[in-house]
Amino acid sequence: MRYRPLGRTGIQVSTIGLGAMMFATRMGNSEQESINVIHRALDAGINLIDTADAYEDSEDIVGRALKGRRDEVVLATKFGRPVDDNLNHRGASRRWIHSAVENSLRRLQTDYIDVYQLHRPDPDTDFEETLSALTDLVRSGKIRAFGTSTLPASNLVQAQWIAERRGYERPHTEQPPYSLLNRGVEREVLPVAQQYGLGVLVWGPLGQGMLTGRVRRGHDNDVIRAQLLSSFHDQRRLDAVERLIVVAAQADLSMPHMAMAFAIAHPGVTSALVGARTMSHLDDLLAGAGTVLGEDVLDEIDAIVPPGTDAGPLDQDYTPPAIQKAALRRRPLTDRAAA
Repeated sequence: MRYRPLGRTGIQVSTIGLGAMMFATRMGNSEQESINVIHRALDAGINLIDTADAYEDSEDIVGRALKGRRDEVVLATKFGRPVDDNLNHRGASRRWIHSAVENSLRRLQTDYIDVYQLHRPDPDTDFEETLSALTDLVRSGKIRAFGTSTLPASNLVQAQWIAERRGYERPHTEQPPYSLLNRGVEREVLPVAQQYGLGVLVWGPLGQGMLTGRVRRGHDNDVIRAQLLSSFHDQRRLDAVERLIVVAAQADLSMPHMAMAFAIAHPGVTSALVGARTMSHLDDLLAGAGTVLGEDVLDEIDAIVPPGTDAGPLDQDYTPPAIQKAALRRRPLTDRAAA
């Protein structure tokens, strides 16, 4: 297993991190099966585990798995996404942050969180309030560092500016989506992260399952996932997968090994998070942990999905209000008529 500095935190993390969303019991594992996978990852040298309060009982399972092994792990969790129907049990307000961190500490059975991350941008909360609250948590010792997930590049810069001008602790990490199919973050997010020395923990390096080699055009792709994820029906993504399969075969690589090696090849990426639910999934990914892609393979990948572009939209990515809400991108009809 290889290790890299997590930005400028002084923390070293494995280039493969274990994403814990798949350990929620509704995903199909028993609690003991998930604990066994976590222990196998730790034994193999993975020292980064990433979960979230919105992943149902994932934090509880991770907490029980780490009994007696907490010091081996760089433990990251997230807050901000809805955890129930209460409108104040979400977002990035000081009120919710101080409640959410106590809940996560209790479920994880730990006195501190190594990396506490804003799960999605919260346009309804002043960024200064969020950074002030997170700074208080660092100074109280409840978290060691904090960061963000899927933040646009402009907001990454804004966060650094506010921290500097107000004397707050600054964000040290960003967790964007990044894979062979989704390279949009290469255009601005990764360069900005490098500029400010952020550790980057990418999610979705296997394209939410599309880069496992099992998702093919015209095949009976996993029906349940295909119904849940619109990207499984996106012809641009399916076309790209077919071409990438050829590249992997010519390089004598499996698709998952090529996908993981690609994700950690970018100089701005610290670690790629994998959501391995079963022991066999984890063992297969660990077998390719040392894979390094040659320039010829990277050139072929660039020809299929050009740098800085996405082969279709990614499910669960962040869509800002300016895109979601028509009223924010259209003048009122009366104004348009008057003009």
